Amino acid sequence: MKLLYIKRTRKTESRYSPKMGRLITTVTYIKKYFLGLPLKTIHKYRETYYGEIKDCEDCNLFI
Repeated sequence: MKLLYIKRTRKTESRYSPKMGRLITTVTYIKKYFLGLPLKTIHKYRETYYGEIKDCEDCNLFI
């Protein structure tokens, strides 16, 4: 078992964009783990319908 490793996971989230409104998208998280416990999220991004990669900072979580 490795002490420190990086893992990429994907999950579906509901987001809100001012231009498009409510948006259900797949968000990819890149996290750093230490002994199987997550330390911090290094980066999170989403892929658009057209294949572009966008940062999640331009969309807010939809509540």
